[in-house]
Amino acid sequence: MNRLVKIVGAIVALIIILVIAAPFLIPKQAIIDQVTSQVESVTGRKLSIDGDSDIGIFPTLHIELNQVRFANMATGSRPDMFAMEQLAVHIPWLSALSGEAKLERFVINNPKIILETDKQGNANWQLLPTSAESAPTAQTSSQGNMQLPEGLDVSLGEVAIYGGSVTYLDGVTGAEYQVTDLDISVMLSSLYQPLEVDGKLTFQGQTFNLVTTLDNPAKAIEGETFNVEQQVKSALFNLDYKGEIAEQGKTIRGQLALTGDSVKALAKWQGVDLKAKENAFNDFGLNAKMTMQGQVFTLNALEATLDELVIKGQSKVTLSGKPDITASVDLGMLDLNPYLPEPVEKPQTQPESEGAPAQPIVWDDTAIDLSALNSLNANVKITSTGLRAREIKLGENQISLVLNSGKATLSLDKFQAYEGQGKGKVVVNAAAKPYAISTDFALTAINAEPLLTDAIGFDKVLGKGSLNWALNTQGVSQKQFVHALGGKLGFEFKDGGVKGANLAEMIRKGKEMLKGDFSSVSQGLNANFDPDQKTDFSAMTGTFVFTKGVGQNDDFSLASPLLRVTGKGTVDLPQTLVDYRVVTGIVDTIEGQASSDDSTGFKIPVRIKGPFHKVETSLDLKEAAKDKAKDKVKDKVKDKLKGLFGG
Repeated sequence: MNRLVKIVGAIVALIIILVIAAPFLIPKQAIIDQVTSQVESVTGRKLSIDGDSDIGIFPTLHIELNQVRFANMATGSRPDMFAMEQLAVHIPWLSALSGEAKLERFVINNPKIILETDKQGNANWQLLPTSAESAPTAQTSSQGNMQLPEGLDVSLGEVAIYGGSVTYLDGVTGAEYQVTDLDISVMLSSLYQPLEVDGKLTFQGQTFNLVTTLDNPAKAIEGETFNVEQQVKSALFNLDYKGEIAEQGKTIRGQLALTGDSVKALAKWQGVDLKAKENAFNDFGLNAKMTMQGQVFTLNALEATLDELVIKGQSKVTLSGKPDITASVDLGMLDLNPYLPEPVEKPQTQPESEGAPAQPIVWDDTAIDLSALNSLNANVKITSTGLRAREIKLGENQISLVLNSGKATLSLDKFQAYEGQGKGKVVVNAAAKPYAISTDFALTAINAEPLLTDAIGFDKVLGKGSLNWALNTQGVSQKQFVHALGGKLGFEFKDGGVKGANLAEMIRKGKEMLKGDFSSVSQGLNANFDPDQKTDFSAMTGTFVFTKGVGQNDDFSLASPLLRVTGKGTVDLPQTLVDYRVVTGIVDTIEGQASSDDSTGFKIPVRIKGPFHKVETSLDLKEAAKDKAKDKVKDKVKDKLKGLFGG
C-alpha cells in the first residue's frame, strides 16, 4: 500500500513539474512563426506580432499575443487592415491533441480595424487571393468565386472584443464611417454553422445594441450568397432585417422593419434642427422589401407611417454623387398642416378699440432659404384621397415632383376640389439667386368663394366658373416676390355675386338725385365696403395683366337681368392699393344676359378706390351728370337738324 502511495505521489509530482516547466520547454517562437506563416500562406497577407508572447497549458492551452498587426490589401489607404493590443486564444486539450482548428475562447483587446474599398471598388475583406498562382491551395468555383481549401474549418467558440474601433472607408465615394467602444461577443462553432454576434457599440455618440445571425460564414468568405438576420436597438430607433447578402456584399435584399419615437431626435443626432411643431415629426415606422445593389437602394411594398400619416408605394434612391430619388407613393388623406411652418407673425400692435381703423398690409422682407432644393434630385409621383394645406382643402388628386439641379417642377396632374377640377404646375428655380417662380393653372367649375377664402382669404366673389393664371416672379422674400409679379390671370363665373355693394340700389338712388330727389342723401351714397350688401350677376368675366406687381384690367364685364357692368383699373399689390372704375347701366329690357339689347336706360360710374385695408366704394355723380347733359345736347342737335332739313 505504501508503495502504491509512493508511485501515485511520484506521478503527481511529475505532472506538477511538467506544468511548471512546459511553458519554458515549448518553442514559443517556432509556434508563432508557424502560425504567421500559415496565415500568410492562406490569405496572402502578413501577420506580424511585435510584442511579447506567452504560451500556457493550464487549465487549457492558451496563447497570448501582444501588439498584433494584419496587413491591408496593397491598394488600401493604411498599412494594416487591423491592429490590436492583445489577442488571447484558449484551445481545448482535445482539440490540440486531435489536430483540429478549434478554439474555446478568442479574446481581442482594443482592436483598430479598417474595412475599405479602393478606388476600383475592391474590398480588403476579401481575404483569399484571386490568383491561383499565389494561392495554390484554393479552388475557383464555376462562377469565378474563390473557395476555401478542402477540409479547412475553424471553430472559435466565443470571440470577445473589448474596446477599439471599426472604420469603413469607401474608396470610390470617399465616404467614411466609424464605430467605437466595441463590446461584442461572437459565437462560431464552425465556418459552416451559424455565426452569432451579440453586443453594443457607439456610432456618432449614440449607443446601439445589436444581435446578428449569419447562417454560413464559409459562404460569406467565398463571396457566395448567405442569409443574415439583424436586430439593432437604440434610443433613436429599432431596426429588424431578415434577408440575404450576395456578390461579396454588393447586393443586399430582404425584409426591413424600422420604428422610432421621434424624427426630431433622429434629425438632431445628424445635426439638423427641424424646429417642428409639437404634433409633427414624432413617431415613425417603415416596413418594406429592400434591395441595396451597389449605390442603389430600393424599397418595394413600402408601408411607412409618420405621426397620423400612412404612406404606401415604392421608391429607389441612388446614393452615388448627389442623391437621386425616384418614387411612387399613395399618401391616403394627407394633412400637411402639422409640418408647415407657422405663418409669419404680424408686428405686435396694441389691441384695437371698437371702431378703430384697420391696419395696413405689410409684405414680409425676411429672406427665404430654398438652398435645400440643390441637395438632391428627385422624380416623385404622389396620389392622395385628400389633402389639406393651411386652409386649402383638396379632394382626390395626383401630384408629380421633378427636382433636378435645384429646379423643382410641381405638377398638379389630377385635381378635384371646391366642386371642380383642374390641372397646373409650379416651377421653382433655386439654382441661383434671385429665385425664379412660375405658375400655370387652369381650374374649371370651381366654387369661387370657398376656394378664394381658403387660398388667399378673399371671400368677396360668389359663383361657379373657371379661373386661369400664368404668373411668374423672382426674389428671395415675400416682398420681392410681390414686387416682381408678372403674367396674366383670367376668370369667368356664372350665377353668383360680388360682396360689398349693391350697385343696382346705388344707381337707383343716383338716378333719383339727378331727377331732383335728394332723399337718398341721408342714407349715404358714398360708403365703405359693406359685407351685407351684394351685387348679383348671371355672368362675370375679365382678365388681369400683371407687371411688377401691378395688375391692369381693361375688360371687366358683369351681366345680370337688369344690369350691364363694365370696368377697368389697377390693383397695385406692392403698394396694396386698388383704383378701379366701374360703369353700370340699367338695361331697358328684362330679357336678361341672353338679350341682344345692350342699350341701357341710365349709366353711372362707380369708383372703387383705396388701400386694401380700407377700400371705399362711391358713385361718381359728376361723371353721370356730364353724361346726362351730353345726351340732352345730342337730343337738341338732332331736333335742330330735323327742323333744318325737314326731317
